[in-house]
This record gives sequence, C-alpha cells and structure tokens, in this order.
Amino acid sequence: MYHETNSTRRSFIRTGALALALPALGRDASITRPSRERNYTRFQLACMTLPYGTFPFARALTGIKSAGFNYVAWGTTHLEGGAKVPVLAKDATVAQAKAVGVQTRDAGLEPLMMFSTVYPEHADALKILKQRILQAEAAGIGQVLTFGHTKGGKRKTWIERFKQLGPIARDHGVMIVVKQHGGSTGTGEACAEIVREVNDPGIMVNYDAGNVMDYLDLDPIPDIRKCWKEVRSFCIKDHRNWPKDQDCGPGFGEIDHYRLLEPVAFTGRNMPLCFENIFQPLVKRPTDAGDVDALARHARAYVEAIVKGLRVQG
Repeated sequence: MYHETNSTRRSFIRTGALALALPALGRDASITRPSRERNYTRFQLACMTLPYGTFPFARALTGIKSAGFNYVAWGTTHLEGGAKVPVLAKDATVAQAKAVGVQTRDAGLEPLMMFSTVYPEHADALKILKQRILQAEAAGIGQVLTFGHTKGGKRKTWIERFKQLGPIARDHGVMIVVKQHGGSTGTGEACAEIVREVNDPGIMVNYDAGNVMDYLDLDPIPDIRKCWKEVRSFCIKDHRNWPKDQDCGPGFGEIDHYRLLEPVAFTGRNMPLCFENIFQPLVKRPTDAGDVDALARHARAYVEAIVKGLRVQG
C-alpha cells in the first residue's frame, strides 16, 4: 500500500514535482481540503538502522526486514568487531556508497534517507554536504538529513550555504532535509522559515515531533500546522514528560500521531516516515537483537494503523 519504486521517486525529485505545495488534510482554517480520492500521501515506513547501533549493520538490515519493513534509513555507526564503524564515512567514495546501497537492496530494503553527520554551520559543511549528495545519488537515496546544534544555529550561514547546495542536490536527484534539534532551529516553524528564504526545492523540512517536545517542551501539533507545506519526511519518535522526561518509540509517548500526520495525509507525495526511536520508556534498552526486532515490528504496526485510520477518516 505504501510502496514506490526508487526510480519513480528519483524522477519526481528531478522534475521538481516534490516541491509543489499541494493542499493537505486538516481542520485548521489555514488548511484547505483537496479532492482526496487521488491525493493520498504515499507514506513510506522506513526503520532507521540507528536503533540497531550496538549491532552490526548487516544484522540491522535483516532485523528491519524481518520486522516487516520494505524501506530503511541509514543510521550513523554500528558495532563491527567491537568497534564503532560509520555506515558511510564523510569522505567515502561514490563507489563505496553504491556498494552499501547494493548491500541494502540485497537485504530486501530500499534506502530512503541517510544522515549528513555535520551541522550546516560547520567549517567543512559545504564540502561534506556536497560529498553526501554524491554518495546519496550513488546509493540511490533521495534524502540527506541534517540539523543544527542544540545550542543554536547560524541562520545567515545556513541560508547562504543552502542556496549553494540546493541546485547541486537537485542536479543529482537528491534533497537535503533539515529537522528540529533544539536551539534556534528547535521548531518546524523555524526550519520552514529558513527553507522559505532559501526558496529551492532541493532544501526542505524533515519533521521530528519528538525533538520539538524534548528540547523545547512544546506541543508539536500546533507547530506542524505552521510548516506542513515544507515537510517532505519525518523522523518518527515519541516523547514522554511523565513519569520521566524521555524519548521513546511511537505509541509509547504523549504525541498524538493522528494529529501529527493529518496535515500531510493528502498531499499526493511520497513521504518517508523514518523510525529513529522504537524503544520503550523507563525500561533498559534491550541487549538482544531479537528484542529490538520485536520493538521495530510494534512501531511499524502502530504507525501503519495510524495511516490506515487517516485514510478511512478522510
């Protein structure tokens, strides 16, 4: 129901179709309802390998596939032989990126997103992000995720660099998405303001509701209604303020995912939902990979039910 070929997705990016600000479902007066029959958002449920960071990358892929996912988002590092090894180093060659893409597809998963692992204001950000774009193209990945420092972000620098990077990303069939991470870019609204000023379809917003609630203690539901037109993907995680202030997997926290996804439920676009946190709150994280698989399965089933419910409601 939520599948799409990689070639179709990349074609959409190249033609700029993903940049169209189509109307979306919502009860807010600022959100108009489109004709829904042909405008379902194609939510692509992708588990990140990040929750499997204490296991080898290959084990992450098999576990995610066994949990019922057809899509994946690459995490940052994995334990390989007792050492933390990047999924793909910042300076990795396009040949190396292509090889990891092949490994991922051989495991039965389509990769949708990868981390940039650099803040946009970092001295080497332009160089690294340009290489990440080339890596993503070689691997057949449509989105590169970046975000700012939790203490703040240099807005002017971001805008200058994103204006340079947007055309490069588009030329290579890739989109850079920026998510909330505390500081001056802690809300979707703040990220969307930057994206609007950049004004390039190669630079859009990733929405991380858990981070909005965690870093700024704000309800993400009013926030997403201020930025939904710029959102092209989600980092899926939940959050609780009680009995412990803690991020957790979807369904274990206080965020209403029906209301979170409702504004973008009828855009007609592909919309990666990348599961960054699948863990239970309060209890220790599992040390057995099979238990992580079970949590991934639970998270997938929960969000699938949300998507199904929104379609029925629509």
